[in-house]
Amino acid sequence: MEAVLETLSWPFMSVLNPGIRIYWVYLLVSLYLAIGTIVIRASISGQPTGEAFKEQLSSKIWWSASAKADYRYYIINTILYGMIIAPLVLASAEIGLWIETTTIDWFGPQQAPMFSTLPMRIAYTVCFFLAMDFGKFYAHLLLHISPFLWQFHKVHHSAETLNPLTTYRMHPVDLFLAGSFGNVCGGIVTGIFFYISAGEITIYSFLGTQLLLAIFNMVANLRHTHIWLDFGILDYIFISPAQHQIHHSALPRHYGKNCGFGMAIWDWMFGTLYVPAEREEFPMGLTPDQDPSWHKVSQFYWRPVVLIFGMLKRRYQKRFQ
Repeated sequence: MEAVLETLSWPFMSVLNPGIRIYWVYLLVSLYLAIGTIVIRASISGQPTGEAFKEQLSSKIWWSASAKADYRYYIINTILYGMIIAPLVLASAEIGLWIETTTIDWFGPQQAPMFSTLPMRIAYTVCFFLAMDFGKFYAHLLLHISPFLWQFHKVHHSAETLNPLTTYRMHPVDLFLAGSFGNVCGGIVTGIFFYISAGEITIYSFLGTQLLLAIFNMVANLRHTHIWLDFGILDYIFISPAQHQIHHSALPRHYGKNCGFGMAIWDWMFGTLYVPAEREEFPMGLTPDQDPSWHKVSQFYWRPVVLIFGMLKRRYQKRFQ
């Protein structure tokens, strides 16, 4: 009974977990960033500050059919993810240990570290972050370019208004792919550093990652809002909230753009980077006239499966006509 109650409490206890994006401290700092951004942009544009706040606090955003679906789905999906999906996601540490063991089998054990400890820890931290970020980017890219995987990713893109809980509006297949790809890439880097450090590097050897993660989460909470915050020239290096909002655009010119999580360099390398010259206005969702049934939580789990079966049926019929 205690385990059941603990599981059911996960969606509500997340605000107390520093490892979760909606940790209350991150949300509070995000709120201050949002207020500052609104005030500065209103001052630049000449819009009355009160009007700007009223626009961002509108019930059309925070209590829309899309937002209410986010709130309901967050509670259900968080419980299911913890019980079913999370145990299936490939663990980075386990992959790293397998890589290290395999390398030792092939080349023999490393007798001494190749480099001194501090430079190696710095290199490990940077390489691990980049590898994880690339893995998540590539999984995200596949969800857009694969017709079958896109059916699952439609759940996330069906959001027509954004709020911090839209982050969790993801089909379990999305969650599994993003987690597994990121951990595989991170695990490969971990295994290599385990080996070349002769045991000096462990999964606890990161430098400053908690601080970096905290900063990332504070800013990342604004990605799923309607508050336009760009990084200027740094948009070519890091994905800004404004760029991710463009990723949610229902306009064809924005489809599949800015798939990155932390870094924009992957989008640049794969030709999917979109850096706006100025603030843009656009509808969000799958299409400008999206079917409202996409906001029914009951549809989130099964509709992608039905769509895929329909695609397979049409391909089968076409092949044997």
